[in-house]
Amino acid sequence: MIIRPTSLSLSFLCSLSSLSLVLLIFQTLCLTTPTTADDSDDTDTPNISKYKFDPPPAAPPLYFEDSDVILILDQFGNVLRSSNAGVDFAPVADVLEGEAWDVFLHPHDKETAYIWGKEGTHYTTSDRGKSWRSFQIQGYPVPDRLPFSFHAGDKNKVIVTVCSSFLSCDAFYTLDGFKSKVKELKTSTKACLFARSTPEWGMNVDYGHADEGTDADDRIVCVVSGRYVLFPISSGENRLVVSDDYFEHEEPVLESGRTLQGVVNIAAVKGVLVAAASAKGTDELALYVTDDAAQWHRAVFPKDHRLEEDAYTILESTNYSIQVDVMTTRSPVKTMGVLFTSNSNGTYFTRNIEHTNRNSNGLVDFEKITGIQGIVLVNVVDNWEDIQESPFSEKKIKSKISFDDGRTFSKLTADGDEIHLHSVSDMRNMGRVLSSPAPGLVMGVGNKGKFLKAYEEGDLYVSDDAGLTWTKALDDAHKYEFGDRGAVLLAIYDEGPTDQIRYSIDHGKHWKKAGLGENVRAKVLTTTPDSTSLKFFLLATVGDGEGKEHYAFSIDFQGYHKGGKCGEEDFEKWYARVDRNGEPTCVMGHKQWYRRRKPDSECFVDKEFEDPIPQYEPCACTKEDFECDYNFLPSEDGMECMPADVLDPEAGECKKDDETYLGSSGFRLIPGNDCDRDAEDAVDLDKEVERPCKGAFKPPASGKITSGVNTLDVDRIDEYYYLERTDKSEGDDETVVMRTEGGQVYITHDAGKTWEKILKDEKIAAIYPHQYMNDVVYFLTSGKKVHYSYNRGFSFGHFKAPDEPTRDPLPRLGFHPNYKDWLIWTGAVDCGSGKGQCHNVASFSENRGATWVPRLRYVKKCEFINEEGRGEEKKLVYCEQYKDERLDEQQLVLKWSDNWFAEEHTVFDDIFDFATMSEFIIVAARREDNRDALSCHTSVDGKTFAHAQFPPSFHVDSEKAYTVLDSSTHAVFLHVTVNSLKDSEYGSIVKSNSNGTSYVMSINGVNRNHRGYVDFEKMLGLEGVILVNVVANVEEADENKPKRLRTLITHNDGAQWAPIPAPAEDAEGKKFDCDTSNIDQCSLHLHSYTERRDPRATFSSSSAVGLMMGVGNVGKELGPKAEADTFITRDGGIEWHSVRKGSYMWKYGDQGSIIVIVKEDVPTKSVLYTLNEGEEWLEYPFADTEYRINSISTVPSAKSRNFILWGKDGDDDRRTVTINLDFTGLTDTPCQLNEKDPEGGDYYLWEPRHPMQKENCLFGHIAQYHRKRPEVNCYNGPSIERLHHISRNCSCTREDFEWYVISTFSVSNCPVRDYNYEMATDGSCQLVPGLTPPDHSLQCQEIPDLISYHLPTGYRRTPLDTCSGGKELEFTSKELPCPQHEKDFEKAQRSKGLGFFWFVVLVIVLPVSIAMGVGYWVYQNWDGKFGRIRLGEGGSGGNGAVFDADQPWIKYPIMGLSAVVAVVASMPLVLGSAWRGLLGIFGRGGGYGRVGTYTSRSDFSRGGHYAVVDPDEDELLGEDDEEEGAV
Repeated sequence: MIIRPTSLSLSFLCSLSSLSLVLLIFQTLCLTTPTTADDSDDTDTPNISKYKFDPPPAAPPLYFEDSDVILILDQFGNVLRSSNAGVDFAPVADVLEGEAWDVFLHPHDKETAYIWGKEGTHYTTSDRGKSWRSFQIQGYPVPDRLPFSFHAGDKNKVIVTVCSSFLSCDAFYTLDGFKSKVKELKTSTKACLFARSTPEWGMNVDYGHADEGTDADDRIVCVVSGRYVLFPISSGENRLVVSDDYFEHEEPVLESGRTLQGVVNIAAVKGVLVAAASAKGTDELALYVTDDAAQWHRAVFPKDHRLEEDAYTILESTNYSIQVDVMTTRSPVKTMGVLFTSNSNGTYFTRNIEHTNRNSNGLVDFEKITGIQGIVLVNVVDNWEDIQESPFSEKKIKSKISFDDGRTFSKLTADGDEIHLHSVSDMRNMGRVLSSPAPGLVMGVGNKGKFLKAYEEGDLYVSDDAGLTWTKALDDAHKYEFGDRGAVLLAIYDEGPTDQIRYSIDHGKHWKKAGLGENVRAKVLTTTPDSTSLKFFLLATVGDGEGKEHYAFSIDFQGYHKGGKCGEEDFEKWYARVDRNGEPTCVMGHKQWYRRRKPDSECFVDKEFEDPIPQYEPCACTKEDFECDYNFLPSEDGMECMPADVLDPEAGECKKDDETYLGSSGFRLIPGNDCDRDAEDAVDLDKEVERPCKGAFKPPASGKITSGVNTLDVDRIDEYYYLERTDKSEGDDETVVMRTEGGQVYITHDAGKTWEKILKDEKIAAIYPHQYMNDVVYFLTSGKKVHYSYNRGFSFGHFKAPDEPTRDPLPRLGFHPNYKDWLIWTGAVDCGSGKGQCHNVASFSENRGATWVPRLRYVKKCEFINEEGRGEEKKLVYCEQYKDERLDEQQLVLKWSDNWFAEEHTVFDDIFDFATMSEFIIVAARREDNRDALSCHTSVDGKTFAHAQFPPSFHVDSEKAYTVLDSSTHAVFLHVTVNSLKDSEYGSIVKSNSNGTSYVMSINGVNRNHRGYVDFEKMLGLEGVILVNVVANVEEADENKPKRLRTLITHNDGAQWAPIPAPAEDAEGKKFDCDTSNIDQCSLHLHSYTERRDPRATFSSSSAVGLMMGVGNVGKELGPKAEADTFITRDGGIEWHSVRKGSYMWKYGDQGSIIVIVKEDVPTKSVLYTLNEGEEWLEYPFADTEYRINSISTVPSAKSRNFILWGKDGDDDRRTVTINLDFTGLTDTPCQLNEKDPEGGDYYLWEPRHPMQKENCLFGHIAQYHRKRPEVNCYNGPSIERLHHISRNCSCTREDFEWYVISTFSVSNCPVRDYNYEMATDGSCQLVPGLTPPDHSLQCQEIPDLISYHLPTGYRRTPLDTCSGGKELEFTSKELPCPQHEKDFEKAQRSKGLGFFWFVVLVIVLPVSIAMGVGYWVYQNWDGKFGRIRLGEGGSGGNGAVFDADQPWIKYPIMGLSAVVAVVASMPLVLGSAWRGLLGIFGRGGGYGRVGTYTSRSDFSRGGHYAVVDPDEDELLGEDDEEEGAV
C-alpha cells in the first residue's frame, strides 16, 4: 500500500508520519542549450545571493511554516540553519557535530522540529531551531515509517516507535514534548499512532465510546504482534488494538466478533483511519476504515476490482472522501490503475476513471488543485489494451481534468490544441507537481499533440483559471514555483546548465530574466509552503565530477520596486470553478471564490504568511450532494442506493406482510455539505419513504440440511483442487476446479452445487494450483499453451510456454513464494525431432509467461529457494543438471544462481536429489566411495551446506533413503530408512537442531512403504502431538516377513512415546476382546499415511483444535483395514471413543463444530454427522438411491459448512457423481466470542494436557484454547484465534526433559557438540558407551562474561517447554565458576540466581531459541501440508541394523533439539516508497532500508512436499502417484 501525501515538500511529509513517504527522484540530464526568449532584461531585478555548501546537502531543505527559517542536513551529519530564506547558513546550536541522521518538522506546530540522532541521542526545538534540547531513545525506526506519530491537537504528545532488532520493535510516548524521560507505550508493535493524527479527525467522533474517566482525545491505535508469537516476523498474526489510557487498558479491534488479524499497515487519511489487512494464501487485502477508532468497517469496492498487496495507492484525499488507485496490470514494468472515490466515511468506493498512469513505485499521476474543491488532474494510458497484452509496449499517455470531483473528465487545451503534462510519476522538483496555494495558478511541463512526450521535449505551460485553459509560458522544460499568492511565477531551465532565472508578474503572460552569475544545474526550486512569500530558494550545482560544488541561491523580490503594494482596485472576485461558458459551478453545495490580484496589475500582494481565504455561496441541493446511507450501496449505474442487507423495521412495525412502514430512502446528505435545501429546484433525497413490510425481515434458518447430486458422464476424475477464498478476500464463493481423465475441466463457485465446463476447446493435461497463492491456478495442455486464472476462476488468460512440457514425471511449473508472476518452466527440447537428444530446458519468467529466459539445458528439475529466513536473494534458484550435459552417465550436479543462471555456482558434483522444506534445503548426495550410498547435507541460507550429524549410536551400513517428514521453521523431522526391502520397509525418525545439521533420536522402527511414505501424523493446531506406526517385529521384517504394526503417540513433540489407550467399549457398547487395562497388549492402532488414497485426508484440522479421527482397531497390533472401525478423540489424543463399526471417511467443517463421516467405497445413500464433537451422531439421507463414495472434501481450512462427496453412480461405474451437502440451513446465528469474558458467550476454554503429568500441563505450561460449546446452536464463521491465554507455567517434571545425543550450543557461531547421552532401559539418561562427557568449561572461553557453567547431566529441557522450579534436571549436576570469575560466582551464589540465570540463558535457551522460533502454537492446515520428501533408495534387502546397543526401539526413546511446528507468513508493514524524498540527488542512500514484501503458503497439493524419489521406480520429487486422488 502506498499513500501519497497532499504536498511532497518535506515539511508536509512529516505531517503524514503514519503514511508512506514518496521517493522524489531527480535525474541529471544531458547538457542542452536553453532557448532564450525575446524579452529584454529589466534593470529592476530581484536580489540574488549565493551560499556554498561544504560538505554538500544530504537531504532537501525544510521550511518552517510562516517563516524564512530553513533547515538542511549535510552529508557529514550536521544540521544547518538559515534564518533569512537561505542567504546564509550556520550549524544549529546544542547538537553534537556529525550526530544527525535525519530531520523532521512537526506537522501541526510551526515552530517545532526534531533531529534523529545516530547513537540514541535525539534533539527537539520549539523555537524554529534557535535552540535544541536532547532526549534519549535507543533503537532505530521501523523500516518504511517515520519514527514519530503526532497528536494534531497537542504538540507535546508524540509517539516514537523504534526497533532494537529486525524482530523487536517497541513504542514510547511523551506528553511534555520530551522534556522528561519517554514512557513505554507498547511492546512488540509494528506501528502506533494517535487517532487524532490529523486536524480533520473528530468531526464524527462519538466520545461516548470512551470508558468512563478517560479522554478519547488520547485514543491510540497500534498494530501489534499476535499473542504468544515468539518470533514476530509474520504479519499474518498482527492485530489492531485501541487504548484511551496509554495502554493501561486496551481493546482489540473486532471484525464480526473476532479479533481483526493480518494487519499490515495503518494510516491517517484526513478525518479517518485506514488499516490494511491480509491473509495467508492471497495477496488480496481488505481495507478497514473508522472515523472514531472504535467502530471499524470494511470498505466495499466494485466486484470487478480487488485490492492487492503493493498494488494500490491511497491518494491525496478530501475532507469528505478517500481516493484510491488500484493497479490493474499484471506486469510491474508498465503499470496502470483504476481511480476510486469513497463516500464520506470510506465504507464504499465507486469508480471514477480507468487506466490511470502509475509507475513501478506505485506513484500515480493524480493531483488535486490546491485550495479548490472538485478539480482533479490525472494522466491516463490511451493504449491500455497494448499494455495489458505486452508490458514492453510503450505507453501513450494523455492528460485529463475534472471539475466535478471526478464524475466527468475532459482534455486539457492550449490555444485550441490538446496538451499533456508530466505529473507525479515523473517528478522533477520537490513539493506539489502542478499547483500551489496560489488561487487558480497551475503550471506544468508538457507538450501539444496526441500523447505525452519525453520530459526533455516538453515546454512550460501555465493556467490562471485552475486548469480550464492553458497557454505556453516558456520553451523547453523548466522547474517552477509560485510566490506572493501567484503574483510572482519563477522558473529555471531544467534540461541542462543555465546562468539565469525567468520570472513573471502577470500570471505567466510575459517573462523576464535575471542572471545568476554563472552556469548552474538546478536541483530544487522552492519557497514557503503556503506560497505567500516573495522569497525563493534554489539548490543547484556548479561543475561536475570531483569538482562539482553545491550552492544555495536566495532569490528575493521584496526589493523589486516596480508596481509597489496592491490596492483594493487591484483585486477581483475570482470564481474557482467555472464551466466552458464562464459560469461558476457547485461542489459540496456551494460555489467557491477568492479575492485574487488581477493578472495585469503591476503590484505585489505582499501579505507574507497570510493564506488566501476561500469564500462560499450556497447552491440548491442536487443529487450530487447526497450519498448512500449506512447499510446501503450504490447501484451499478450509481443512480440509486440499494439495501446492503435485509432492512429490519423498528419494533412494533410490520405486523403483517401487506403493511408498509417509513424507512430510510437510502440516501443521506454528505457530511459537511452546505447546500440550500430551501432553494428553488432543490431536491430532498434523504426524506424517509414508505417501504413494504413483505421481505423486510430476514427469514430464519430452515433448520435443515440440503443436498444436491450432479452426475457427470466421465469415467474418472483425475484431480481436483480447492481455490479457497480467505477471510480478507472479497466474495462468498467456494471454488473447486477438477480435471477428468479425458482432459475436460469443470469449475464450481458454490461448493459443488453447480458445475460449469470451462476451456471447452482445450484438452487439459494437468492442473497446477499456485503453491503459495490460493487465488491462482494454471491449466496445462500437452503443448505450449497454458491457461491461467488469477481470481479463482472468474476470468482466464493464457500464455505461450517456451517449449512443450517435459515428458518426465517432473513438475512443469515452479512458483516463487513471494512473487506470484515469477515462474520456472521445465520444457522438453529435441524430442522426436531427430535433431538431437531429447532433454529438459529450464526457462524463467518474471511476468507471468509474457516473456521467457531459457537458461539451463539438460536439467532434471529447478526450484525457487527464496523462502523465509533465506535473506534477500529473490532470484535464488537451485537446479539439478546432468553433468557435462550427458544423460547416459546419470550423474546430477546441483547448481545455484541468483541471476537466472547468467552466472552459476556448483554446490555438489554428484547428488541423488534435493528437497526444499520451509527454511531448509536438504540434499542427498552420493558418497564418493560408494555411489549407491548417500550422505545428507543441509542448508538454511541456500548457499552454505553442512553435513548432517546423526546420533553416535546410529549404525547403518550405508544411508540409502531419507524421507523428510516435516520441516517447520528451524527444524527437520527426518526418516532414515533402515530396511529398504520391498514390503518390509521401516526406519528411524531423527530430529534436527535449528540449522538442520545435527540430529537426535526420536523413535526407531517407524513404518514406511515402497514409495517412501511414512506413517507419521501430526495433530494440527496443537503443539507436540504426533502419531506414528512402528514395526513391532523388526527382526522378522529384516527377513522379509510381513510387518506387524503398532500405533504410538507422543504429547511432547517426541520426547516420550506410548501406546494409545483403548476405549472402554466399542461403538455398540460391547467390550473388546482384550484387556484394555493392559496397554502393552491392548491399545488402539490406526491406519495411517502409507495406506492413504489422498494425502489431504488428515486425522485432524488446525481449525478444529483437540479433535482427531482415525480408522483402526483395538488389540495388540494393527489389523486389516477391512476389519477396522472408526474412532475419535476430543482431548488431543488422551481419550479415544469408538464412533461406528466399519471404516468411514471424515471431514471437519465450521472449524470443528460439524463433522461429517461417510462409509468408504461402500454403496450408501446417507452420511452421519455430529454437531457436538462426536458425542451424538445423526444420520442424513442425501439421496434416494445408493452411490459408492470414494472421497469427501471441504475447504482446506475446514471453515466451510459445505461438503462435497465424490463417487460413482451405483448402477453405472462410467458415470461420476458429486454430491453437495449444505449445512448452512441448520442455523443463521453466529457464535459470540468475548475475549474479556471468554466463557460468557458461546465458547469455553479448553486446556490440553500430558497424560503422564498432573494438572493440565503440556510443555511446562497450561494453555487455554477457545472451543465452541457443543450444546450451542450457532456457527463459528470467520477464523477464530484459537489460543486464548497461557494461564501459568508449571513445575518441572521428568516429562519436561529429553536427553542429549548430539546437542549444539552456538557460541560466537562456533558449535560445540556433545556426542554423549542416550536413554537407558530405566528411562534415565546415560553416556553412550565409549564416549566421554563434553567439556562445558569451553563455554567460558567463548563467552568472556559467563560466570559459571554446569557439568553435563545428559538432560535438557524440551524445546517449547516453559516449566520453572520442580525437577530441573539440567541443573542437578555441580555448578562451577568460570576461570577469573570466582569472586563473581561466589557473589552470585550468595544472591541465589545470577549465575543460574546466565547459564539458562546462554547454555540452554540460546541454542534452542531459534528452533522455538516463529510459532508458539500455530499450525497451518493446507492441502499436502504434511510434506514428506524421500531422498534416495537403492539396493535390495534389509540391513537389520538398529540404533541403540540394547535395541531401544521397544523403549520409546526420547528425541531432542526439536522445534515447534509453525508455518509463518511474513508480510512486513507495507507503505512502499522511500524513507524521505530527494536523497538520491545528494548522494545519500535512503533511511533505514526497506523490508521486502512477501507472503508464504504452506506446502500444497500434487502430493505437496511429501514426494518420492526412487531410482527403481523413477518417481521424482513433487509428483503424485498416477492413481492417487483419482475418483
